[in-house]
Amino acid sequence: MTGPGGAAEEPGDTLRDALRSRGMRLTPQRRRIVQALTTLEHGTPDVVATTVAADGGPALALSTIYRGLDALEELGIVAHSHLDHRSPTYHLAEHATHVHLVCLGCREVFEAPVGMAHEFAGNVREATGFDPDVTHMAIHGWCARCREARS
Repeated sequence: MTGPGGAAEEPGDTLRDALRSRGMRLTPQRRRIVQALTTLEHGTPDVVATTVAADGGPALALSTIYRGLDALEELGIVAHSHLDHRSPTYHLAEHATHVHLVCLGCREVFEAPVGMAHEFAGNVREATGFDPDVTHMAIHGWCARCREARS
């Protein structure tokens, strides 16, 4: 990506600009949280904290992780899904191109293209007027291996 005058932009430039436009700074803590999510793809605040603690920098308090995730979500840089009844799972917003499928047997999380849920979303919208955000939800069921083991 190139910036003004054709100069190459650093990966953090877009993030820095998004934060500055809202009167916020790209702190080392926020940068480390984004880097952890880039590495993980999906992670609860606890998993993000563990990943951040392993990056060679000082450990961050869990409250700092939560505040950082909240600020980044408010900017549209990260988003979260509820894969179960515990803590939300965060991911980079640009990664919201799929629906989460959670196996009730082995608890493995699979991904399906978000396009597969468009008909469902359309049916809900037509029947109720409600416009669902299918990238925020998880569908629980049985993976092929667990379904076969159950029969």
